[in-house]
Amino acid sequence: MTEKPNEPSTGAPGGETPATAPRPVGEPVRSPYDSAPTEQFTTSGSLPAFSKDQPAKDLPRTDEDLGLDPEVPVYSAVREEITASSGASPANAAPASEPAAADAAAPTYAFASIPPAPPGPGESNGRLRRRGDDRRGTLDLGLLLLRLMIGGTFIYHGLQKLTGWFNGPGLEGTRDMMESGGWKHADIAASLLMVGELGGGILIVLGLATPLAAGAVLAVILDAWMWKQGMIPGFQYNAGTKSGVEIDSILAGAAAALILTGPGRLSLDRNRGWATRPFLGSLAALVAAIAAAIATYIYLHGGNPLTGIGPFA
Repeated sequence: MTEKPNEPSTGAPGGETPATAPRPVGEPVRSPYDSAPTEQFTTSGSLPAFSKDQPAKDLPRTDEDLGLDPEVPVYSAVREEITASSGASPANAAPASEPAAADAAAPTYAFASIPPAPPGPGESNGRLRRRGDDRRGTLDLGLLLLRLMIGGTFIYHGLQKLTGWFNGPGLEGTRDMMESGGWKHADIAASLLMVGELGGGILIVLGLATPLAAGAVLAVILDAWMWKQGMIPGFQYNAGTKSGVEIDSILAGAAAALILTGPGRLSLDRNRGWATRPFLGSLAALVAAIAAAIATYIYLHGGNPLTGIGPFA
């Protein structure tokens, strides 16, 4: 296939081939820059010719030949592990005509059993969300009824004290009643009482600013509870007596429950967090209402309302 380098050709002086002479097919190409050829290729465009002294080596054709993915077991290692788990030796392994039995006995490997990634915030996890998760049943209707009862009761008492309706004492009669009952600054005490009852009752019925509204009526009813309880020593719970605190206790408990539960979705606060999922804010409103009632009673009335009750005597 090849000629010896620098061998002069016949028919031309100096061993050079004339430019006009046609080159035979298959003649090797020599380098024009030196006397010795750097590489010889066939003119037909085939692979380089290798001499017998230097045979061509096999080129790498697979990832295994290149040394890639060393952690992934090759077929021989997988086959040995399959046969070892099935209790058969490689020589006694199932023939190629029974691929279904071999696949059934094949264990699951770590590289082939990677769990799928969890879905993102906007992706679905393949399970449809139950519509009933957002249903509240009759809860909102019950909270509406509770608000109407609490708010209506305080609106009724507020109108009695402010306008004299429903056989109420009116504004002057309320101020005189509180002054005779031992309240200091009777004008301020009467104003706070009417604003708390009438304003808080209206807001509760509407379901607007419910924690503040319910806190206001809770503070008012706690002051009324302490006033009645302090008139006579001992626990005065019976509503049949003049100083009975039974109704006041029920109203105070209902107002506190409304703060903790929220007004529900049938209210003007339906888009607020405290309407359906009250938490720390509502708890803080409850504590603030109790603290405000105690501070108001100490400043505007004074004395111990728990006289004669157990350890408070």
